[in-house]
Amino acid sequence: MELRALISLVIIAGVLTSCRAADEREQPPLEVVPHVDLQRYTGLWYEIARYPNRFQKDCFGSRATYSLREDGRIGVLNECYKGSAEGKLKSARGKARVIDEKSNAKLKVSFFWPFYGDYWIIELDEDYRYAVIGHPERKYLWILSRDRTMDDALYNKIMYRLETVHKYDTSGILRTSER
Repeated sequence: MELRALISLVIIAGVLTSCRAADEREQPPLEVVPHVDLQRYTGLWYEIARYPNRFQKDCFGSRATYSLREDGRIGVLNECYKGSAEGKLKSARGKARVIDEKSNAKLKVSFFWPFYGDYWIIELDEDYRYAVIGHPERKYLWILSRDRTMDDALYNKIMYRLETVHKYDTSGILRTSER
């Protein structure tokens, strides 16, 4: 009797895995912006919203500063206040490399060698005032702005496009606390 139960569980797990894989295949590939001028992209960006993730747990007032390095890579400095908006400023330094030189919109970012994560620029304001960063499997998401805050009308338009164009589930997006 135990063997039958074990076999049944294995079959059920296989069916569920197949269904999940089929659901993931139904999503269209994540599109990036046609071109990013990396010189214009450098500088300070404030996080407006994100998907919750383990490496930003208890972060408030998150921001990122990007710089061009002499070796052709991009320097990354991520900062946030831990625990509350009045907490201690924490920082993490990393580097990024462009993996799609045609658009400069697909990058790999590393804070701990040899591990790299996908950083895809899926929306970018023509004046480089805001950017939306995604992940090809839609596991991560950030809305960034040159200003500490974003107008609600613009934020709502971005949220609408995330759902309808980029096929992100916006129900789990966390609006970043300001400092």
